[in-house]
Amino acid sequence: MLSERRLKVLRAIVQDYVGTEEPVGSKALTERHSLGVSPATVRNDMAALEDEGFIAQPHTSAGRIPTDKGYRLFVDKLAGVKPMTAPERRAIQNFLEGAVDLDDVVARTVRLLAQLTRQVAVVQYPSLTRSTVRHVELLALAPARLMLVLITDTGRVEQRMVDCPAPFGEASLADLRARLNSRVAGRRFTDVPGLVEELPEAFEAEDRGTVSTVLSTLLETLVEENEERLMIGGTANLTRFGHDFPLVIRPVLEALEEQVVLLKLLGEAKDPGVTVRIGHENAHEGLNSTSVVSVGYGSGGEAVAKLGVVGPTRMDYPGTMGAVRAVARYVGQILAES
Repeated sequence: MLSERRLKVLRAIVQDYVGTEEPVGSKALTERHSLGVSPATVRNDMAALEDEGFIAQPHTSAGRIPTDKGYRLFVDKLAGVKPMTAPERRAIQNFLEGAVDLDDVVARTVRLLAQLTRQVAVVQYPSLTRSTVRHVELLALAPARLMLVLITDTGRVEQRMVDCPAPFGEASLADLRARLNSRVAGRRFTDVPGLVEELPEAFEAEDRGTVSTVLSTLLETLVEENEERLMIGGTANLTRFGHDFPLVIRPVLEALEEQVVLLKLLGEAKDPGVTVRIGHENAHEGLNSTSVVSVGYGSGGEAVAKLGVVGPTRMDYPGTMGAVRAVARYVGQILAES
């Protein structure tokens, strides 16, 4: 375990390097920070930190910079989450509250996160498998054609056309709509198949084929494989950090184009807390020079998806963690009220 004094030295090195972009020397540390010890003692502490892999010397005559291991210790032990100011919180709330539907919420969230953190923002759409049914609407388009509209608790709306095997009357349609909603409204998607399994038996024989067709369409919508969607924004922000990427920025950009990679980066939505993955903790090789800060968001205290940012390891971790957490909280409130 590092002594309290060496932890203070490491914190000072991280803060200075993030702020100045320049390797940090012992003289600068003692001038900028009240460490309470001589430059010689700071030099000894820096040598010990380097021996243990928390900092590194990029050039023989230069100061030191944090390593992935050093940033990890900083995030785990030394960095408090920086709270947003009252004006910042009001700005976030006002910006997100103007959204008209779920697509607009996600688009605004991406734009806001990218602006607040000056990093690449990634927002996952709420997953259907972690959602509940708010309402199922059935609309007659023709005697034997219906539109099924599925509305989730997160504001997601899915529409499907249903071609019926026979004409379906308005009274039967109203009956099906009422029976369907009485069984599935407010229930988890995963529970729906069992809840509607015997529903066709409640209808006259000539209507059962259409009821079964409607239910099949509903269940197909629930288990739709291509449900994991996300939106990305602020990629141009990476160009400000060209010197932070040891080789070239291209591997980072290529990795960000792969949706599967991004979904893995964000992690499982069931973990609602702020997660920080630094450098080589990211499994994808193209992202070994980046850090990912992510958090779950949702309504009713349960995470239904993740949002986060991707940027260089030389990142303002307290500020980024605070921004990501604050935005997630407001998105959750908007979904709950929608």
